[in-house]
Amino acid sequence: MQKAVIEQDVTARPATVFPILISLSFCHMLNDMMQSLIPSMYPMLKGNLGLDYGQIGLITLAFQLTASLLQPLVGLYTDRHPQPYSLAAGMGFTLIGLVMLSVAASFWAVIAAAAMVGLGSSVFHPESSRMARLASGGRHGLAQSLFQVGGNAGSALGPLLAAFIVLPHGQGSIAWFSLTALLAMAVLSWVGQWYATQRRGPGRARMAAVASSLTPRRVALSVVILLALMFSKSFYMASLNTYYTFYLIQHFSLGVQEAQTLLFLFLASVAAGTIIGGPLGDRIGRRRVIWISILGVLPFTLALPHLGLIWTAVFTVPIGLILSSAFPAILVYAQELLPGKVGTISGLFFGLAFGFGGLGAASLGELADHTSVEFVFAVCAFLPAIGVLAVLLPDVGRK
Repeated sequence: MQKAVIEQDVTARPATVFPILISLSFCHMLNDMMQSLIPSMYPMLKGNLGLDYGQIGLITLAFQLTASLLQPLVGLYTDRHPQPYSLAAGMGFTLIGLVMLSVAASFWAVIAAAAMVGLGSSVFHPESSRMARLASGGRHGLAQSLFQVGGNAGSALGPLLAAFIVLPHGQGSIAWFSLTALLAMAVLSWVGQWYATQRRGPGRARMAAVASSLTPRRVALSVVILLALMFSKSFYMASLNTYYTFYLIQHFSLGVQEAQTLLFLFLASVAAGTIIGGPLGDRIGRRRVIWISILGVLPFTLALPHLGLIWTAVFTVPIGLILSSAFPAILVYAQELLPGKVGTISGLFFGLAFGFGGLGAASLGELADHTSVEFVFAVCAFLPAIGVLAVLLPDVGRK
C-alpha cells in the first residue's frame, strides 16, 4: 500500500477564516473579470482588425497557454517555497496586459497583450488556491467554491461591462479597468500578510501524516480519468465562452449587445453552479458530484443546437449550473488523491482548464472557418458523454 501525506487537523479543527476566503474570492472576481474582457471584445476586434475565426481562436490560445503551461510550474515551486506576496506581484502582469490591450493596433499586439494577462493568471491561481485551503477550517469544498465563484462572477460580469462600456467607448476604454488591478493588488497584499503569519504560526501545525489505501496504479488511473473529464468540460465551455455570441448573432440575427447580455446570463449560471459544487461534495462525496455534473448535462447539450432563441437562452442556464459544479469537486478530489501537493495540483488543474479551453477555442475556430458555428455546437453537444468515465473513480475523502 502507498503511504502519503495528507492535510489533516492535529488537534481541534481550526475555524474557517471567512474574511480571507471572501477577500480571495473578491480578487478572483476582479482577476477573471479583467480576463473575460478579452473574449468580450472579439466581435469588435474582428471588425476593426479584419480577423477570421482562426485568429480569434489563436488569441484565446495565447492567453490560455501562458496561463496553463506556467501554472503547474508556479504551483510546484510554491509547494517548496511559498511566496506570500506573489499574488500581488502577479496581478501586476494583468495590469500591464490590460494597458497593452487598450492600445493594440495589430493582431500580434493583441496576442502579446493576451499572453501577458495569461501570465498574471498563472501566478494568481495556484497560490490563492493554497491560501483558500489553509483558510478553509477543513471545509475544503466550501472554500474552493467560495474562491472559484468569485472567478465565475467576474467572468460573467466582464461581457456585461464590455457591452455597456468598452463597445460604446472603444478599445481605449480598456485602460480604465487597470484601476481594478491596482485595487486587487492592495487587497492581495493584506492577504499575503495573513499568509506569512500563518506560515510562521498555527498554519504550519495543521498537517499530520496518515496512510492512504490507494495504490500508485489506482491513483494514476484516477488522474487520467480526471484529465479526460477536464477535457470534456473545458472544450464544451470553450465553445460557449468563445463562440456563443457569434452563434447568437449569425443564427438568430441578434445585435452584439443582445448577444453579450445572453452570454452574461449563461456565465451567471456558471457562477451559481460553482458555489453549489463544493459544499455538495463536502456533504455527499465529490465522486457523486463529478458524475452528476459532467454526464447529467448531456440531455441539455444535445438539445441546444436544435432550439429557438428563447429556449436556447433557457437551456444555457441548466448547462451552466450543472457543468460548472464539477470543477470545485474535481480540484478538491485531486488534492485528496495526491495529498501534500496543494500548489502543484491546483496549478495543474487550473492550468489544464485554461489549456484545454485554449486548445478548444483554437481548434473549434478552425472548424468554424471550414464549416459553420452551428456545426461546432452540434459536434460539441456530445462531449459531456465522456462523463461516464466517472464511474471508475474511487470514493476518496469521505468522512
